[in-house]
Amino acid sequence: MITFIASILLLIVGYIIYSKVVERIFGIDDERKTPAYANQDGFDYMPMSWWKASLIQLLNIAGLGPIFGAVLGALYGPVAFLWIVAGTILGGAVHDYFSGMLSVRNKGSQYPALVGKYLGKPVQSIMNILSVLLMVLVAAAFTAGPAQLMAEVTPLGFMTSIVLIFAYFLIATLLPINKVIGKVYPIFGAVLIFMAVSIGIGMFFFDHSIPNLTLNNLHPEELPVWPMLMVTISCGAVSGFHSTQSPILARTLKKESDGRKVFYGAMVAEGIIAMVWAAAGMTFFGSTGGLQSALDAGGPAGVINEISSTTLGQLGGILAILGVIILPITTGDTALRSSRMMLVDFVEQVRKKEMKGKWTPVLFAIPVALPAFFFTQVDYTFLWRYVGWGNQLVATVMLWTAAMYLLRKQKFHWICSIPALFMTAVVSTYLFYAPEGFGLEYSTAMVIGAFVWLMVAAWFTWQVIKEKNAANREVIITKAS
Repeated sequence: MITFIASILLLIVGYIIYSKVVERIFGIDDERKTPAYANQDGFDYMPMSWWKASLIQLLNIAGLGPIFGAVLGALYGPVAFLWIVAGTILGGAVHDYFSGMLSVRNKGSQYPALVGKYLGKPVQSIMNILSVLLMVLVAAAFTAGPAQLMAEVTPLGFMTSIVLIFAYFLIATLLPINKVIGKVYPIFGAVLIFMAVSIGIGMFFFDHSIPNLTLNNLHPEELPVWPMLMVTISCGAVSGFHSTQSPILARTLKKESDGRKVFYGAMVAEGIIAMVWAAAGMTFFGSTGGLQSALDAGGPAGVINEISSTTLGQLGGILAILGVIILPITTGDTALRSSRMMLVDFVEQVRKKEMKGKWTPVLFAIPVALPAFFFTQVDYTFLWRYVGWGNQLVATVMLWTAAMYLLRKQKFHWICSIPALFMTAVVSTYLFYAPEGFGLEYSTAMVIGAFVWLMVAAWFTWQVIKEKNAANREVIITKAS
């Protein structure tokens, strides 16, 4: 119980203090015109109040991620609390802030364009493919789950549910941001918060008390904490999906100082939500073994439904069903919206011409909607395994993008480069160890992962040396003149 309360307080204090440190290092300027005004088009670029943008950002980046992922991460025991707190404050919220604010500074550009500017065109080309593929997989995974539940609780069949969800996707994706997203999504964001607060209060009345910190690995299947936990709990700690969503709201900020509340603040709120559900998963069933049995019987959705219904009664059951159906659908919607924006950015860069026209959103939405629809026919658990690693790879690249931005601006790059180094170790080790990767022995994967980490660390060290030499040459030239 003490660990849980202390973790919540640390997340709040982290927002109050560290978010201001990050903001100061980035260097905001409220006199600078934001893309919401400079590029206002009545569709994607529209000024929006910070509180509404914060709730939309929370819903966009969260969905069921900090609920499902946190429940699965709870299998490791209270060590998950450490990852949620440190990952959110030092990694995830910094990642989200820079992915949003760099977009603000670059006319609302999407993630691949930002990568290309600070890491080079070859990396941008890879990220163009990977990020759109990730959006397609996310949209598919966050459609198949709700459709299965709709088929169970309504007369609709699975395929009919899929078709209805995708019809909504296209409508919401092709409408101006203030029509559906701006009006309805803040309400759903508030529902997400209400669910977490209600369960958080209800936990104090569980039959079992919330476990305190132990570094023991309590996973029933004895999967290693490193790096499995860091991929299992992504939303709620560090998640690359967020770097594709932040630019959506970057096009709505009224001033740069809103970025701390919208980007860093929404990520901390997601961390608190993940903390609540991780604690509920560890506590409600008495042990991680009990949680594993519940997951085997009903999956994450069944666990959420049982916890919510028991804790909050009929209201909890309604919220659980709404949450499991509505929240992932809203995430799938914004995944397609961001992928449509990425494709437009890519074509504009190739053609060196701005894409305008009434049918432009339709033309660029269909190429991502069709493969997403196809992938809904693939096993959900198969999709989710590949979403996990791809998601964290995207996060790692975004952190390196932010580190290079700070390095070139001769600012304190360590706030981004240290989390980037950490996540590099995570994704490289996971790739070689996980079954969906190369499936090597753990010790072998650790060695290869360490080698990859050293190569990346050497590359960044060389970048630091180059930037320092360039800065010294500028000083000499300035003095000489």
